[in-house]
Parts: sequence; C-alpha cells; structure tokens
Amino acid sequence: MATDTHPRKAGAGAAGPGLRRLLLDNGALTALVVLLLAMSLLSGDFLTTQNLLNVGVQAAVTAILAFGVTFVIVSAGIDLSVGSVAALSATVLAWSATSAGMPVVLAVLLAVATGIACGFVNGALVAYGKLPSFIATLAMLSIARGLSLVISQGSPIAFPDSVSTLGDTLGGWLPVPVIVMIAMGLITALVLARTYLGRSMYAIGGNEEAARLSGLRVKKQKLAIYALSGLFAAVAGIVLASRLTSAQPQAAQGYELDAIAAVVIGGASLAGGVGKASGTLIGALILAVLRNGLNLMSVSAFWQQVVIGVVIALAVLLDTLRRKAGSGAPSSAGSSAAGPGSPGSGRRGAMKAGLALVCVAAVIAAVTFFNSGSSGGNTRIGMSLSTLNNPFFVQMKAGAQAEAKAAGIDLTVTDAQNDASQQANQLQNFTSSGVDSVIVNPVDSDAVGPAVRGANDAGIPVVAADRGVNKADTATLVASDNVAGGKLAAKALADKLGGKGSIVVLQGTAGTSASRERGAGFAAGIKAYPGIKVVATQPADFDRTKGLDVMTNLLQGHPGITGVFAENDEMALGAVKALGSKAGKSVSVVGFDGTPDGLKAVGAGTLYASVAQQPKELGKIAVRNAVRAAEDKKVAGTVKVPVKVVTRQNVADFS
Repeated sequence: MATDTHPRKAGAGAAGPGLRRLLLDNGALTALVVLLLAMSLLSGDFLTTQNLLNVGVQAAVTAILAFGVTFVIVSAGIDLSVGSVAALSATVLAWSATSAGMPVVLAVLLAVATGIACGFVNGALVAYGKLPSFIATLAMLSIARGLSLVISQGSPIAFPDSVSTLGDTLGGWLPVPVIVMIAMGLITALVLARTYLGRSMYAIGGNEEAARLSGLRVKKQKLAIYALSGLFAAVAGIVLASRLTSAQPQAAQGYELDAIAAVVIGGASLAGGVGKASGTLIGALILAVLRNGLNLMSVSAFWQQVVIGVVIALAVLLDTLRRKAGSGAPSSAGSSAAGPGSPGSGRRGAMKAGLALVCVAAVIAAVTFFNSGSSGGNTRIGMSLSTLNNPFFVQMKAGAQAEAKAAGIDLTVTDAQNDASQQANQLQNFTSSGVDSVIVNPVDSDAVGPAVRGANDAGIPVVAADRGVNKADTATLVASDNVAGGKLAAKALADKLGGKGSIVVLQGTAGTSASRERGAGFAAGIKAYPGIKVVATQPADFDRTKGLDVMTNLLQGHPGITGVFAENDEMALGAVKALGSKAGKSVSVVGFDGTPDGLKAVGAGTLYASVAQQPKELGKIAVRNAVRAAEDKKVAGTVKVPVKVVTRQNVADFS
C-alpha cells in the first residue's frame, strides 16, 4: 500500500530528521533561530535577560498590530490603516480622559470603540462599497491620522497615569506590554483555529466565490474581520502611548508596513488562505531582534535600514523555497524526480535553506565589519538623534564623531527617524548594553522621559542635546539659546519689513523644546512691532518638503504676506521654493540653524537671514559633557551655545 512505501524508522536517529523537518517547515522560525545565534556571537550584550525582555517590549506593538492584520491577510485583504487607527485611538483616550474629563474606564472603552468603528468602516467600504481593500484602508489611513491631529491640535497629550501602567513592569522585571502581546496572540490563535469566524477567514481567502456559494455570508464576515483588525489596532495604540506616557498624534507612522511584513515573514500569503498567530509573532520578533541587535553592534544608522530590508527579503525567500520544496510531486510512479518526502527533496530543501541562512548571517557580519557608527575606545557613549534626514543633525553627528575620535571614545550613533517609540527602543538598548553615558536629541521631550528614567535607574548619566527632556533627570542640556534666537529672528525680520507687514510662521515638530522655545522667543520679540501682524501659524515638522507644501497652501489664503519666519532652515528653504520669484524680493524669509544650504540661500539673497547655530560645536560639547558625566565630574546644568543672525553682509564669515 502507499502508506508502506516509505516507512518511518524508529529510534534515536528520528530526532535529527524531525528537527530538520521542523526547521524546513517553519522558515521564519529557522531565520529567527539563526538571527538569535548570530546576534549572540556578534554582541556579548545581546543574550541577557534584560535585553531579551527589551526585545519583547520592542516587538509588542508591532506584534499586536500584526495579529489584527493577520485576520485581514488570511482573508485575502490588506489593511494599511492600522498605524493611524492606533494613533487615533490613543489620542481619543488621552483627550477624553484629560480635556473632556471623562472617567478613565469610559475613555478606554471609547478608544477601543474608535478602533472598532474605523475597522467597521473599512469593512463596509470593502464588502458593500466594492472598493479594493488597498484603497479603502489607504483612505482610512489619511482620515484617522487627520482626526488624530485635529483632536490633539498637533501636540502630544499626556496619558492618564492609571493607563500608563500598561507600559510599566510587573514585579520590577516583567514588562506589561509583553503580557498584553502574549494575550492578544492567544486570542488570535483561538479565533483562527476555534471559531466560525476564523474558519470563514480561511474560506474567503482560499476562494471567496466558493465560500459565497457554500452559503457563507461573506459581506458580514468581512465587516467582522476588519472590525477585529481595528480592535487590535486600538489595543496597540494604547500600549504604545502607555510606553511613551503621552498620546502622539504622529505616532505609529509606517507601522502598518512593519505589521504586514511580520505577517508575511511569519508564513502568511498575501493571496490569502494561509497564516497563523505563531508565525506572525515570529515575524514581529525577527524585526525586533534585528533592530535591537544592530543597535547593540553599533551598526551605522544608515546601514541598519539596508540590513533590515535584506534580511526580511531573505527570510521570505527561505519560506518560499520551503513551500516549493514541499509542493513538488513525482511526475509518474516510476519517475526519479524527488517528491516532497523523498531524500533528494529534503537535501535540496536543506541546501537552499542553509544557503539563505548563511546569507542572513553573512549580511549581518559584513555590515558589522564595515560599520562606521562607532569610533572605538574604552569609554562607551550612546547617542540617539531624532533624525539624520536633516542637515543640522548630520552636522551634529559629525561634530560628535570628530570629538569622540580625538578623545578615543567609543561612540554609537543611532537615528530615531522622528519616531518617539523607536527612540525609546534605542535608549533601552543603550541602557541594557551598559554604556557609560547617553546623549539624546529627543523626538519629543515628553515621550523620551520614561526611557531616560530607565537610564537614570541604571545609574547611566544622560545628556540632552538641542532639545530638553521632560519628567526625567539629565546631567546637562547642551543647546543653542533658542529663546534668544527667536527674539533675534523677530528683530531681523521686523527691521527688514520696516516694522509693518503681514507674516506667517512655520512651526517645527510639536512637543519639542526647540520648537516651543524658538516660537516663544519669536512671539515675544514680534510684540514690540504692533505694525506687524501674524496672519497664520502652521506646523511643518522641521521638514523641507512639508515646508514647501504648507507654504504653498498658505499662499492661497494669504497672497499678500510680506514675511515668513520658519523655525529651521529646512522649512525656510521649502517656503522659498513655494514663494518662487517673490522670495527675497516682495517676501522676506528668515530661517533658523545656519545650515550649509541655508547659508547658500542667504548668500544668494533668496533667504534674507538665518539665526546660525553651531551644530558641529554642539555635538562636540555634548560628547565632552557626556564623558565628564560618565567620570562623575561636575557639569553645568545647562550649556548654551551662542547664536547669531547671518545676513548677506556677514554670511562669508560663517560659510
């Protein structure tokens, strides 16, 4: 009989093939095991209890989002809105519990209901509106993010203390986010394997038309599926905001892509019909292990993005090879072609798997070897910058690295990519690796507080650079005098306009001390000129592209403006682009930072002035103070780096 063709041999030898088959049948698990081994060998700080708990915390939000997305992908759909829905749910909770004075329990229920409602709308658009899931959820991505900004007015909202415990630990060591992640994973597994709704997901994803003809109410099931995804997004948003002790309207940007990647890495098919909770959890852990390990290995912030992308591709490739090896069949009864259970097929699958895994380890090792994020030395300092997509912070990094190299300091620089959660993860990694001191340039002054307090508890001194840290202790704040700079900008612009005119103000990232201080200084300075009216104030997040877009929109409503103040040069340069021929002629623009591009524009006359900082010097001073703090030497509570107005008359002195 066919069942007797390849009898299984009993005995000790069965353990080896069983383990090999387990790994070959679980490509994501194999990739995770190899990554854990590679990281353990490459970093002595990786395989510690505290760091592994950090990995769990850092995987929690992505995993919870991914569990919800698993339901959608199994049913052959896609949900791009989960990151925005998470931010909206957290914002609703924070606003209703603080500004609206609602009891916390009701605020939590309202936040969860918000997530479910967003998912329900997605499901209705897909099932009854016949919109492709990509389009429907893309629309919700924009709607939810916009509502979050409207409710919060673009500023972070403090989270209720009773809910913030979700970001804490039990017994001083077990992180609550990990417990929530495990609980949501068990719920996902239960729904998929033990409920009518779960079976419906697989049926719809396998063949929607066949499911409909079999009597399944496909439209109603889709409503439930997307509502469930919204529920999980709301939980993820609450956990994320609890970690940061504030609801960030811009939080979780891009997390939908991480969630989808985790589901696919875990073995689900975007074509539908395949997927499980355990695979999704493994996929989220792979992403967290990568980011955590690369931080610990001092891999350059730029290279980290390359490595993560390559390893994700290799992990999915491994699973694809495994599926192909398992789906083959002999062409005939007597054919020599290897079937799925034949020795030849197993050897080829093992060789392909081994090759892919070697590539994973080789990429990590090669990038570590060519890493440029560390200077080498005895004293170890970690530096987390809010973004390296801004010339000011690139110069700050260059100054810090130059000082570290001259002093023989081991400096690791990371890029938070303007993500407060990612920055919290980086600071956790620095703390668990036992660096001597930390320099942080906060994405958000409030959100970075819990992570800095963790460093405080570990006895690691923290130096704040350019922006302050709220609700935590820092050894010193090294920053330009932003308030004085704002006043200088107001005077320069007012003098240029002769004390009369209409101006607009482009603000930086909400919640940052730099934006608050520059804006406050400018507002105080411009009061001395009653003939100047501020007709509009809009945030552009310190970004040139956003500065261009916001300025373009403002010109539609205020075509007669005569001046612009931007809280950094990047936004000022965006405004100059939007103004076109008006810049430097009928409209005077003043920026802040004195970046190379800003100084060039000042020299060309399109930018009237820039309040010049010294970012390289700021980076150098931050490193010097971090070293002094690590050595328990006295440092000043605040170190102010002077600023000066640069115009066309003195720009040569700064260039």
